[in-house]
This record gives sequence, structure tokens and C-alpha cells, in this order.
Amino acid sequence: MTLPRLPHAVPALAAALPLTLLPAACTQPAEQAAPEQLVAVVKERYDFDPTSFTQGLEVAPDGTLYVGTGMEGESRIYRRSLDGAVLAAQDIDPAYFGEGITRIDDYVWQLTWQDNVAMKRDAETLAETGRATYTGEGWGICARPEAGEVIFSDGTAELRRMDPATLEERERFTVTLGGEPVAGLNELECVGDAVYANIFTTTDIVRIDASTGAVTAVIDASDVPNNATADPNHVLNGIAHIPGTDEFYLAGKRWPDLYRVTFEPAG
Repeated sequence: MTLPRLPHAVPALAAALPLTLLPAACTQPAEQAAPEQLVAVVKERYDFDPTSFTQGLEVAPDGTLYVGTGMEGESRIYRRSLDGAVLAAQDIDPAYFGEGITRIDDYVWQLTWQDNVAMKRDAETLAETGRATYTGEGWGICARPEAGEVIFSDGTAELRRMDPATLEERERFTVTLGGEPVAGLNELECVGDAVYANIFTTTDIVRIDASTGAVTAVIDASDVPNNATADPNHVLNGIAHIPGTDEFYLAGKRWPDLYRVTFEPAG
């Protein structure tokens, strides 16, 4: 079942059918096992910045958080502690709409939506140190250091493999569930051999086999409270794995809350 292709910030967004509600006719082919059905269980809540149109979220090695935000004239990147102290911050060109972020070694990549530009930043100061270009839209990005690659999303059902130092594209692969492409792949988080992606406009997160593109789990995050002001754009967006644990942080666009969660079997 293919989700509708939608712009990333619009006055009104169509509701997408939750991936957990696949019709019975959508049977799994023999070569693709049925995905696990999981739910996001909140373990702790933290205050978050309700002005941040969150597009990217990542945990630094010291446990602090990188946050990348969007909207033209408002986009920035900052690093903060869990208690809210801002340790470094940089605004980006007001003509750009900021998107996903990821850290690799001593630098951070920050994408833009429709500007075809990624900014390379010093991981400590967040000062810009270089740029790369790419075709199409930029939505999410995450690093797989053990595989020597980054994974990049553009809102479609395709993910791209890219060089971590230059963002040169190597190949693309399609994410499938029950043999059907899964569009709307948005913010990404790489954890070992898996890629986690939230499905734009929904409360679903999918876990993807990074080698095959097969969805191995569908995570229902509908019980994670969305306390943002009423706006169809203020959706779940931001997945960050907490290193050394099976826990994640979840955030959203202009959400006043950050949540520490686990993904557990449904029911």
C-alpha cells in the first residue's frame, strides 16, 4: 500500500492510512516475512522547545542532543542538554528550509528541503565547514559508520546510499511492506543493520532492513502525546537512538515535549 506523496509543509495535510491497518488482502510474499507489530511506550518526558519545527534529531556521544529545524527564515541547528541548556547553535541562510541531520566522526550534515544543498558542520561549534549538493528533495539522513555510508530520504519510497564524506550518491533502493512500496519516508535513524523512518503525517514508524529495504517492524506511536498547538504540520518528526540502550527519543514539529521511549510488542 503506497502512501500519498505530500509536500513537507502545507496549509493542510491529507491523513494517511496507518500502516498497522493494512487490509487482509495485502498478504506477505514468501520472500518477505510479516513485520513485527510494535508500540512506542513512553518512559520519560522532558521539556522541549515548542518553537522548533523539528526536522532532525540525534544523540551526541556525550548524551546531548542535536536538533535541526525547518521553515524558511527560521531554520537552524543547535545542540542542547536534556535539561534544555543550549550549548551551540547556528542559524542557516533564511532562504533555506532546513531538514534532517546526522553526525559522522567530528562533523554533522544538515540537509535542506528543496534547495539541493547540504551543509557540513563542525560537530562541536556547528559552524559550517563545507557544502555538498544533491538532486531532488532532502528529507532525512542517518549514518551507518560500520557500512561506510549514509542513508538519505526524499519523501518517496526510495532511500539513497551516499558517501559519508561527500554525499555522492552510490545507489537507491526501494522500501517495501508486503511487497508494496512505502512512500512518505521522512526523518531517519540508523541503528546497526536497521533504518528507522517515520512516515510523514502519520504516527507510524517503520524499521527497515538496510540491506534489502524490507520493512521488518511497524511501530505504532499514536499513544505518544502530541501537545503541539493545533496545526496539521505539527506532526511526529524526530527519532534518535540512545547509544548503548534499546531506547529512543521521539519529538515532533513544534512539540513542547521530548519523550524517551521503548518499542515493545503490541498487545
